Amino acid sequence: MFEVIFGSVLSALSTGAGALVILFIHDSITHRWKDVLLAFSAGIMMAASTIGLIPEALKYGGYLELFIGVCLGVGALTILEKNIPHIDLEHNQKGIQFDEKALLIISAITLHNIPEGLSVGVSYASQERDTGNLIALAIEAQNAPEGLLVALFLINQRISKLKAFIIATLTGAIEIVTSLLGYLLTSIVKGLVPYGLSFAAGAMLFIIYKELIPESHGDGNERVSTYAFIVGMLLMVFIIDIF
Repeated sequence: MFEVIFGSVLSALSTGAGALVILFIHDSITHRWKDVLLAFSAGIMMAASTIGLIPEALKYGGYLELFIGVCLGVGALTILEKNIPHIDLEHNQKGIQFDEKALLIISAITLHNIPEGLSVGVSYASQERDTGNLIALAIEAQNAPEGLLVALFLINQRISKLKAFIIATLTGAIEIVTSLLGYLLTSIVKGLVPYGLSFAAGAMLFIIYKELIPESHGDGNERVSTYAFIVGMLLMVFIIDIF
């Protein structure tokens, strides 16, 4: 239990760690660097889901459990996306009023952190400490640039740097709750472990392809974003290998 709490807290706080950067910069970072950060995160999550979660799901179950779990993860994210207005952090130019726009983006980011927290909790419940640590590390690497981008968005909405940092940090706090929920459910009902791991993989793959990759290609930075994706993936494969 201590490990899942520790891992989930670090994953949640990594959002704040990324947002912390805004306190030390005078100007907003360029679209190019934002795209690089998003693509790098996507590469890390891709390796974590395909080399970490999916093999573990097959180890504890079979292809049927994997298929069902991935479909459930993708389905859950699809429902979530359809019922929560999506606002593109980087490329949206619509004149939405400050209060409404800020509330929408904060709510969307917070709810999108739910499957990430579940991924961490379920991974620790698999009884493979290394898997839990790897997925927690992958989520941390993804949360840091996400926290920075959310904080930058809030600053552009004329929110002070300190408040933007605090709000961005709080968006990751829900991961602690969902990590514990995923851990407890799969620990109590052992047969849920392969489904839970597969669910987490499906949710992460959805986020990668639907959110991170398209947003990293929105400003003509496709080539450098592709390089960043590959570097992120290779880095995570290296970490998995040494573990």
